[in-house]
Amino acid sequence: MTDEVSRNERIKEASDYLRGTLAEGLREEITGAIVEDDQQLVKFHGMYLQDDRDLRSERSRKKMEKAFAFMIRVRIPGGVLSPAQWLALDQVARDYGNGGMRLTTRQTVQLHGIIKSNLKATLKRIDAALLNSIAACGDVNRNVMCGANPDQSQAYAAAIELARAVSDHLTPRTPAYREIWLDGERIAGGEDEVVEPIYGKTYLPRKFKIVVTVPPSNDVDVFAHDLGYIAILDDKGSVTGWNVTAGGGMGMTHGEPDTYPRTADVMGFCETKDAVAIAEAVVTVQRDWGNRLNRKHARLKYTIEDRGLDAFRAEVVRRAGVQLSPPQPFTFTSTGDRYGWSDGANGRSHLTLYVENGRLLDRAGAQQMSALRQIAQNHDGDFRITPNQNLIVANIPAERRTEIHWIAQEAGLLAPWSGLRRNSMACVALPTCGLALAESERYLPDLMTALDEKLAAHGLTAADIVIRMTGCPNGCARPYLAEIGLVGKGPGRYNLYLGAAYDGSRMNKLYAEDLEHGALVAALDPIFAAYAAERQKGERFGDFTIRAGFVAATGNGRDFHANVGNQTRRAAR
Repeated sequence: MTDEVSRNERIKEASDYLRGTLAEGLREEITGAIVEDDQQLVKFHGMYLQDDRDLRSERSRKKMEKAFAFMIRVRIPGGVLSPAQWLALDQVARDYGNGGMRLTTRQTVQLHGIIKSNLKATLKRIDAALLNSIAACGDVNRNVMCGANPDQSQAYAAAIELARAVSDHLTPRTPAYREIWLDGERIAGGEDEVVEPIYGKTYLPRKFKIVVTVPPSNDVDVFAHDLGYIAILDDKGSVTGWNVTAGGGMGMTHGEPDTYPRTADVMGFCETKDAVAIAEAVVTVQRDWGNRLNRKHARLKYTIEDRGLDAFRAEVVRRAGVQLSPPQPFTFTSTGDRYGWSDGANGRSHLTLYVENGRLLDRAGAQQMSALRQIAQNHDGDFRITPNQNLIVANIPAERRTEIHWIAQEAGLLAPWSGLRRNSMACVALPTCGLALAESERYLPDLMTALDEKLAAHGLTAADIVIRMTGCPNGCARPYLAEIGLVGKGPGRYNLYLGAAYDGSRMNKLYAEDLEHGALVAALDPIFAAYAAERQKGERFGDFTIRAGFVAATGNGRDFHANVGNQTRRAAR
């Protein structure tokens, strides 16, 4: 390995396939942390070392170590859990975590507040539920998402099957996870050079994200990810194959215009039998072509920008040994969830619940963890986490509909009237995320209350407007694909983006910078007023902000930042 590679590349190469000194660090009782190199390696095992930033000052004054704890992210392809698995995670959260669960924008569960001495017990409990956290983080393919639209049962079955097949195929093969966390024995004399036939010793240059979706729902935000599969259906609703997308990614860095979010390109169409081979080929091309010198330019989006889509597609086709046909037509109509009841197969029903910013806790007047536990204890269907941080209780028999509806209603889990809240997402941010520059999950509900007052004054309470907030520009809640995107710039300050497409096909544009709460409300109120007065029939908010001249339509990739600050903005009246 050359001297110029990033530090993370050296850590991976020296890690002995992700082992590092993790086993030794777990036995070190003098600290709740692990050494710096292992903090990078533990991500591949599905964990982040965090500390409670709300307590930093106090603990520093008392000359105490930071309040270290781990966040574990479970690997759940397609977000589908059995009732028994849901109950197991619920119990883990209460026994070893902070008592709550967080449903993420990547369709999985995060467990927060797990101290180092409880890590092995936690992961053994998760393993007993036939789940794991391997590769939920790190420079590998992470949790594979699958559209959760409950209406198209035949197509959904094909989609979840593909998501699971791709996930299984791209799961790291290293035995380090089982050795370290589950007391598995290391096999002496193993063939180290073939431990990772797809990833190799140094895995991928950066994280990699894959999604599968079924039109007309784009709830996974397929264009936001490294690799995507869009189902193409025949007139009977059966899947005939998949349009393949590549090169999406949301992260960027403030003040560095050579970093940018990007929407994926549609590369072509493949049959189901070739989809896994295409996935492996895309991953290995990125493994070999991706930038290992500069991690800020190591995602697949930059590889495609630098090499060009045609060259990338040709190499994928060569490695996969299959041809990609021209893309087939498809239509998306939204990125949101369909709340409430919908009919499923065999006389059963699905209920899509609203979980504000994905955070499940037992609070006064909203005993949500307890409510879902009560549902799960007598449920013979399944639970589906949506890509929008919500939850579907699926395959409910007719005789339980009334009971489950009442339990959900009492716990505040039914969707609100506010169209803004129904289409909202926020990342965790403070106090646990070390990258957060501003609040997100804890602040967005208060901001939406203020914005809902303005929307109500303009008769827009029920208008479906997509709003998303992140505490930093890394884009975990996909803010650049929101009609209103809010990205943390500093404590209490946000950049405001407008103009994304409601179907997730176009990113938004920077409208104003460094706005605090009052300024955010003041900036959006006249735009809401104009939308109420001037919108055309069926016109979405993001499209209106462009037509009315508040922002210009954004470009993709390197063009995302073009004309920011000097485009002609309509004056607020």
